[in-house]
Amino acid sequence: MEMTATPPGLRAAILALPLALAAAACAPVGPVPTATLPPDAVTGAGDPTRAAIIGTASAFSSPDRLAGRPAEAARAVANYEYLAVELPTGPRWRGFTGTLEGQLLEGRAELRQALGIAPDAPPQAVIDSLYAASRALSAGDQAAAERLLSPPTYQGGGAATLQRLAALPPMPRVNVAAAGAAGELHRMDTQGQFRSQGADSPGGAGYR
Repeated sequence: MEMTATPPGLRAAILALPLALAAAACAPVGPVPTATLPPDAVTGAGDPTRAAIIGTASAFSSPDRLAGRPAEAARAVANYEYLAVELPTGPRWRGFTGTLEGQLLEGRAELRQALGIAPDAPPQAVIDSLYAASRALSAGDQAAAERLLSPPTYQGGGAATLQRLAALPPMPRVNVAAAGAAGELHRMDTQGQFRSQGADSPGGAGYR
């Protein structure tokens, strides 16, 4: 049986394949995303992440909870944005179920679509602007709030975004993810995992 010779170009590509795979394996991984909440995210010396988990689950359990309250809605949305970054990457939450990350990301996409937030907007920019807008609304300065919620991050502009914050639609994916995070927090508390890690105090491992 006559053997067909391998073309030189194909032979070179085959020989180079292991090197290419090795280079890909050694390629630097992009930085792990991070996000932080502002100091006024929680009152007093409370744990801001725990407060965000519990508060977000409550806020998004029903659209009526935030209806007509755009300042509170802005904080709830900002807290969800934070949790969507912190819970999948923060070392303190490694014991949370692996399915929660996908649920959080699906919920964030749903939330951003409902508010007209750009899909590629950096989470920290969204968090900072929403908290700033909430402060402005609490101070009675709606014009400042509208300026803070402007394009390109808020594609519909400030006035439209405030209207959406005041009348959020049902968002089942957000609700599922927020409730799931609260459930995981309760599970780990019940099992005493945070206490065993020493993470329930400000000096504990992984406190963020």
